[in-house]
Amino acid sequence: MSKNLVIVESPAKAKTIEKFLGKEFTVKSCNGHVRDLSPKELSIDIDNNFEPNYQILSEKKKLIAEIEKAAKKSEMVWLATDEDREGEAISWHLASLLKLKEDKTKRIVFHEITKNAILEAIKTPRSISNNIVNAQQARRILDRLVGFKLSPVLWKKVKPKLSAGRVQSVAVRLIVDRERDILKFKPTTFYKVVAEFIISGKDNKNAILHADLNKRFDSYEEAKSFLEDSKGAEFTINNIEKKDAKKSPSPPFITSTLQQEASRKLYFSVSQTMRLAQSLYEAGHITYMRTDSLRLSPLAIDSAKETVIEEFGKEYSKPRNFKTKTKGAQEAHEAIRPTNMSIKNISLDSREAKLYNLIWKRTIASQMADAKIEKTNVKIKNSNNPALFIASGEVIKFDGFLKLYIESRDDEESSDKKATLLPPISEGEKLRLQIAKATQRFTRPPFRFTEASLVKKMEELGIGRPSTYAPTISTIQKRDYVIKDYRDGEKRDYKLLFLKNDEVIEEIKTEIFGADKGKLFPCSIGMIVNDFLVEHFSDVIDYNFTANVENEFDKIAEGKQDWQKMISDFYSDFQPSIEKTLKDAERSKGARILGNDPKTGKQVSTRLGRFGPFVQLGERDDEEKPKFAKLKKGQLIETITFKEALELLQLPRIIGKFEDFDVVVNIGRWGPYIDLNRSFYSLPKDDDPYKIELDRAIEVIKEKREREIKKTIKTFDNKGNEIKILHGRYSPYIKYKKKSFRIPKGTEAESLTMEDALVIIEKEMKTKTKAKTKAKTKAKAKTKTKAKAKTKAKTKTKTKAKTEKKK
Repeated sequence: MSKNLVIVESPAKAKTIEKFLGKEFTVKSCNGHVRDLSPKELSIDIDNNFEPNYQILSEKKKLIAEIEKAAKKSEMVWLATDEDREGEAISWHLASLLKLKEDKTKRIVFHEITKNAILEAIKTPRSISNNIVNAQQARRILDRLVGFKLSPVLWKKVKPKLSAGRVQSVAVRLIVDRERDILKFKPTTFYKVVAEFIISGKDNKNAILHADLNKRFDSYEEAKSFLEDSKGAEFTINNIEKKDAKKSPSPPFITSTLQQEASRKLYFSVSQTMRLAQSLYEAGHITYMRTDSLRLSPLAIDSAKETVIEEFGKEYSKPRNFKTKTKGAQEAHEAIRPTNMSIKNISLDSREAKLYNLIWKRTIASQMADAKIEKTNVKIKNSNNPALFIASGEVIKFDGFLKLYIESRDDEESSDKKATLLPPISEGEKLRLQIAKATQRFTRPPFRFTEASLVKKMEELGIGRPSTYAPTISTIQKRDYVIKDYRDGEKRDYKLLFLKNDEVIEEIKTEIFGADKGKLFPCSIGMIVNDFLVEHFSDVIDYNFTANVENEFDKIAEGKQDWQKMISDFYSDFQPSIEKTLKDAERSKGARILGNDPKTGKQVSTRLGRFGPFVQLGERDDEEKPKFAKLKKGQLIETITFKEALELLQLPRIIGKFEDFDVVVNIGRWGPYIDLNRSFYSLPKDDDPYKIELDRAIEVIKEKREREIKKTIKTFDNKGNEIKILHGRYSPYIKYKKKSFRIPKGTEAESLTMEDALVIIEKEMKTKTKAKTKAKTKAKAKTKTKAKAKTKAKTKTKTKAKTEKKK
């Protein structure tokens, strides 16, 4: 064993670091957290100043034993976990579990996994920061108190197996509030006028000039009146205004901006981006990916300068550093950047390579010169009306950073109008109107959140930190509070008015509006839970409270606040709210009565049930059992209409007979299907279960049967049980008694006999039985070990209690 043991968080990082250190260093990985609060108990001694009761993660016991052996044989242990609060806490837990002595332990941190960074860290070790550890503990304990205390309230007052969280519940609230703003939104209409003019000067050869009217009209009548007034008008270039402008590059990436830009440019989810960035960091390609600092080190700035000059020339270089605006940002950290600026591309997994290239471009562009632009505004006078047409254009005189990188924009930031290059023109020049078009437009509702824009909003409000954005967004989707989905949109008519050849023409056109792709939509359960929490725990899921808590964690990390007092102040108000809600709050199901069924006169309602939201025909007290139907994708308890509810209650539908059996259409767990004498046929996406007719249903049945015939290679009968040899997705297989069996490699499916098939089935069933027996034996042994450990612990506690009594 080497003199020095280095402990890092991941095996990939261990491999990379081991390359840089000599034979005197052994590098081992602890695979992330090694100790935590029990998942089944509160594990916080509230009466003892909120002291946490940590336990070793069961899957880490063997690993910790191995690391402990290595630590005992080493002269020095170097704790090299990540540089953030979680990493500091892991080092603290390791030091505690391994019983490391202070003089035998050193804590090292680095922003990048490169030889220079590792060797520099070894030269400048420090001790574990108790303040940073306390900030992590405070977050963990506060989140545990909120989660463990709020979730049981939801189980009793809303529905079992629900959860709440300090950050996740606020994220859900953002999405629910936005959805309600969209639902409340009532669009107003206006008319936008654009025109095309022909420039017939010597240099233009009938070039086209596009221009917008500098005012909008609120009504159809106003727009039509303007076009009528413009008949026979003279159009003249009244004024040409030119201005020099510049565009500056965006700063290098921090966690939130990397997540946003990777979503917009590469279509990666937030969690996917972080997973790929983690791999790049551990392989030594980029600096630490959880950061809110825009700072670049002097070495990085110099390296970027060399790369810019080499790639683009000296005139493109402009070294600069950026100041971080985010409150509580860790300025000691760096922005996310390549560890070696001269490496433009890496030959790894294609997605990792794309993300790396994005980081490289953004970093290098941040150190490039501003783009120089000449903006031109042309005002066009109408002899019959004081309103002016404006044509805008721009010329890039020097592209600067734009040569390499242009930042993308979210929906709400994008503009319909793009500046273009204008043809040669001069003041006083006469223009000929080719066409003027007044288009009916509608004001837009607020945009739904994407994962990226939700991160941006959370960052703006100070909710969460770089390490929490991705897990929070994943959690609220896993809980079915929110769904990442698409909506097809709806059709709507709009009016068009044209002025051409001194004649006004009217047209009605159709467009799709409200279509959304990859957006976050609240689910019914998310809305109900949100409403319950807002009503009874408004302080806890208040945007300001969540942001203020993050500031308090920052103060604890700086040693300016006591973590136990901070938790105590919170809990003294929180616990009474829990008790009051459990005692006084009514059960919430989000129930709505929609009306009475015109056929039966029974009540139609919608509510939340054990398996999700549904509509109900009748009441539980009725003699006849009520009828239930699940809500369709995109339908909400809050917004479903009486008409939509009646449509849902049509299922199951008997639409006719085929082969002397009823053809029944219904929706099941896996979607809509046809039931024919207990044989089931899935309906394709394009077929609506509420509208499908008998002819189409028979078509679906026959199509599936044909596919089954083509799928079948051979069929045998074994004492009344069918053995089928079928074509699978990847290779042929055997089907017997509703179970599937692999055909060994090199065996031709077509040449198999029934005896061959039975041998394969028997052999695989024996293997599976052995595996099951082994697993059961292992599980029993594990249960016995746990039981022994519990008995031992109880005996120890009783002995301790007796000893104390005697004393």
